[in-house]
Amino acid sequence: MPEKEQSVEKALARLEQIVKSLEGDDVSLEESLKLFEEGVRLADTLKKRLEEGELRVKKVLESTEGFRLDDFEI
Repeated sequence: MPEKEQSVEKALARLEQIVKSLEGDDVSLEESLKLFEEGVRLADTLKKRLEEGELRVKKVLESTEGFRLDDFEI
């Protein structure tokens, strides 16, 4: 499934699986390279999706002039 179609949770779970596989001793060099490439793509996709989400998350604060939107900060 392409990374864009996966939920953030599924993509993160797959990335965690890749990390565990790469940390183990049972993976060939060729398979390690494929997993690494997939992991980099997933990490990039997750970063972009989180950045997109950050732009969409806004707090509505009541002000004297009505409502205003401020960036949401964690």
